[in-house]
Amino acid sequence: MVHRIWRQFPRIQLKLIQLEPYLLKAVTLSNQPVHAKILALLKSGGKLLRPGFFYIYSDFGDRIAADRLRAGAAAIELLHVATLIHDDVIDQSPLRRGVQTIHTQYGQKNAIYAGDYLFTCYFDQVLKSTHDPLDLQRHIAAMQTILNGELDQMTFNYRQDMSKSDYFHEITGKTAELFKLSFEQSAILTHAPEEIVTLGGQIGLAIGQAYQILDDILDYQGDASQTKKPVLEDLQSGVYTLPLILALQTADKQLSPLLAKKQALTENDILQIQKIVIASGGLRQAHEIANELTQKALGLIEQLPEKGAKKTLASLTKLLLQRTQ
Repeated sequence: MVHRIWRQFPRIQLKLIQLEPYLLKAVTLSNQPVHAKILALLKSGGKLLRPGFFYIYSDFGDRIAADRLRAGAAAIELLHVATLIHDDVIDQSPLRRGVQTIHTQYGQKNAIYAGDYLFTCYFDQVLKSTHDPLDLQRHIAAMQTILNGELDQMTFNYRQDMSKSDYFHEITGKTAELFKLSFEQSAILTHAPEEIVTLGGQIGLAIGQAYQILDDILDYQGDASQTKKPVLEDLQSGVYTLPLILALQTADKQLSPLLAKKQALTENDILQIQKIVIASGGLRQAHEIANELTQKALGLIEQLPEKGAKKTLASLTKLLLQRTQ
């Protein structure tokens, strides 16, 4: 079922409702247990934000065949889900969207192969949307950036000296790049002017960065029943996100002895770190940065041509500051 966020945008909601069964048919893995888990993940309530933005931004270009546009939207979501499966293996996450992760139930090898298989599904949909070599090269470059972002994250695990700049480099690769690709590919497929392609990439990066920061904030203050993943999961995996990085600037003497325990952190230690991060203003400062990025995205959106999609895009972007799950 398409997420309730799209009820405010019924035209896009309809496109996403039509996209869902297409996504399920695009995946035909012969290993039935793993295939079933992938389908469950595809049906488990993701927001479909990336294909949603893709559809919205397509209005700034020309009309093209509906099947090509749908394939382009499907490609974006399949790439996203593939990275989620691999990310769950790296972070040893037990749940994803309230569903037991593939590696937890069937082992890391099966999960890695499942993610790899989805990459092939992604490129299959890319080829259904375009045969332009330059367009294909953009997809390849984006995928390389995303994978490099994931690899970079591992080099920073348990690093108390991780800077804000390091963090933005990491999230730009592993999260924001896919938002950027959603906007750019939408504009390219619909033959939008080059300035619209460039502007879309800038909007996507700003939205993707803000979205990831908000997700990282939820890891410290969210409700597991709402976020559908364990609270402070990143911290337990040694992934230090913006709220903690900002808190270390003023509360390092309190945090450093706890963080030095790394994998030996107890539940009480984790709760203590959570309290320190909140008390030191780490969450508040992270919220301010997310708000700045959202305002940046809205300013870029304001430069777009006056079409209905412009208002839709601005309204959806504003919701990023209000999301609680």
